[in-house]
Amino acid sequence: MILTMTICIQINTINAATQTVGTTLKDNSNLRDELFSVQGDYESLYKELEEKEKKLEETRQTAANNNKDDSQHEVEIKDSKTLLGLTDISGQGIIIRLDEDREVDSQEVVNINGYLVHEEDLLYIINELFNAGADAVSINEQRIVNTTSILCDGNIIRINGKMVGVPITIKAIGYPERMDYALTRPGGYLDTMANDGVKVSVEKNENIDIPKFDGVYSYDYLSRGDV
Repeated sequence: MILTMTICIQINTINAATQTVGTTLKDNSNLRDELFSVQGDYESLYKELEEKEKKLEETRQTAANNNKDDSQHEVEIKDSKTLLGLTDISGQGIIIRLDEDREVDSQEVVNINGYLVHEEDLLYIINELFNAGADAVSINEQRIVNTTSILCDGNIIRINGKMVGVPITIKAIGYPERMDYALTRPGGYLDTMANDGVKVSVEKNENIDIPKFDGVYSYDYLSRGDV
């Protein structure tokens, strides 16, 4: 009887454990399916948004061709979208490339941080570029707009919520000589980074392409004032 009872208890215990594992696997599977579903919905909605923006642009163009005032409004709309970073643009400027020295042995240097690219480096460089008159800036094809966030997340950097890693390519459209001097002059920020051990190169270019901001502007607390 004791042996029989022991066997029964073991069988019940195994059945309960199997049911728990099965439930856990099922829950994880549901979470994974839900994640894929959300990602699919986002991609579908973003594609739909691009299609509607294209149709809206065609409607605006048609209206502008038929009315002089509408034509002026269309020019103003395009200028506003360009300033907000909502259009692809091109022009002369500079291309900055930053990379970490992978041949450095962390055991042989006093401070390895000097050989790495940090988010504060990117923030400083962006500010210097805009101070030098840059019209548009991108980092690894991520357009920098007024709502852009640059955050450190462990060993990676997030720009506009997307992961960015080295090597870093910064494109800036504007007057090349002015932007180049602002960053590469003796004692300039790029000069300092190069002396610290980061691999730095700067190239002037007559035809730089910068993509539009592919995120969504969101103003939860902003309201229009009385006109």
